[in-house]
Amino acid sequence: MQSSSELFPVALISAELRGDLSEDVYLLKPNNSPDSSVELALTRLGRAGSEGERGVPVVLLHGSFSNRRFWYSPKGIGLGAYLARAGFDVWIAEMRGHGLSPRNENYRDNQVAQYVRYDLPAIADFIIEQTGQAAHWIGHSLGGVTLAAALAGGYLETSRARSAALFGSQISRVYWPLKLPPVEWGGRLLLRAFPYLSGRRLKRGPEDEPIGLALETLRWLRLFGRFGDGDQDWWAGLTQVRVPILAVGAAADDQDPAWACRKLLEQCSAAPTQFLLLGKDNGFSSDFGHIEMLVSKEAQREVWPLTEYWLQHLQLPAGFAEQASAIGT
Repeated sequence: MQSSSELFPVALISAELRGDLSEDVYLLKPNNSPDSSVELALTRLGRAGSEGERGVPVVLLHGSFSNRRFWYSPKGIGLGAYLARAGFDVWIAEMRGHGLSPRNENYRDNQVAQYVRYDLPAIADFIIEQTGQAAHWIGHSLGGVTLAAALAGGYLETSRARSAALFGSQISRVYWPLKLPPVEWGGRLLLRAFPYLSGRRLKRGPEDEPIGLALETLRWLRLFGRFGDGDQDWWAGLTQVRVPILAVGAAADDQDPAWACRKLLEQCSAAPTQFLLLGKDNGFSSDFGHIEMLVSKEAQREVWPLTEYWLQHLQLPAGFAEQASAIGT
């Protein structure tokens, strides 16, 4: 293939106008991991006719059982489209086997550890090559957990990341049965019988998740488990992160509760941090849920403009100072 990069093979597989937006889809083949078959789809959004006037890059990372459509619908609606119209250079990544990223040979064994060690650094380096700038990074749910792990492991240092925003992302919620070794062992044996978890069958989303990721999560949550891989303790590494971080929790989020999202942020003790709780008690129109915090008409009116402000100023508006409850500054 004719590469769009000098770093590794990159193919521009689509270049389209979608109404008032331009959409370029790249397929990256970094060849930086033990599985050389890995290819990563990266969608770039901008204002049609203004491709030469792109602003600061922003990378969006989807959560589990999801893909780029979480950020950018076929009708051109979503936080990604909103930020592109606001003048940002928006890049939407799709993890291995999600969306336009094909399943790699070892898809079954894919884990967050591989995303943070190999995939996110390759995405960051390609964006820097194309734009000459480090990007802001935004992750939802597992995307935010992956982003936090990459920061903690030193794979997204300040030369690759301007800031990080974590929406509905946590690692501290306890599932007590998994602390019992027989339960954890039984769960592990059961999961090994499947190659992947079906998002549609489980009614969790349009994509599947590799069983390796589920087994990795069990290791984090088991008795004496830790947030990390075999080489690094990511939870401890969070104390060394220096980039500005925004964490956003939703008052009605039962999957990733706000208190746990805040605990992840508090672990980033050396970074400039802010926390925002989306709920009626803080002046919002409703108690947001895990998905509704970013995908809803209320989010479009109330959350997207705050996200844009954060990206521009690396702090929330003055009127949200008490609600934001600045930490570590």
